[in-house]
Amino acid sequence: EVQLQASGGGLVQAGGSLRLSCTVSGITFGDYAIAWFRQAPGKEREGVGCMSPGDGGTYFPHSEKGRFTISSDNVKNVVYLQMNSLKPEDTAVYYCAAVRSYIVGECIYGSSLGYDNWGQGTQVTVSS
Repeated sequence: EVQLQASGGGLVQAGGSLRLSCTVSGITFGDYAIAWFRQAPGKEREGVGCMSPGDGGTYFPHSEKGRFTISSDNVKNVVYLQMNSLKPEDTAVYYCAAVRSYIVGECIYGSSLGYDNWGQGTQVTVSS
């Protein structure tokens, strides 16, 4: 059984940093694409980045590129989302998700469709 658990959210001032963790069980990292999504009140869920299977390549939308990074600890089975230079508009519930994939070097963050394994969210609040 695939299980994901996101943690590490909290309250931070604008310009600050947070590192979210996604603890994963029941998968082999190299066989899954893992993505981070967020959803603010009244808004649609949006992707903020993903890690591709096989090579661990990471991909981000333009708005997050340079501020967010994704890394993994394959021994601890944890995927991290490091968020720097946080803005009030980054306030949202953040989720990690995974989907089995054999396409090395590719992952999708533009849509949550297709991701069939989700963790519970963790709240990130950025104050101005």
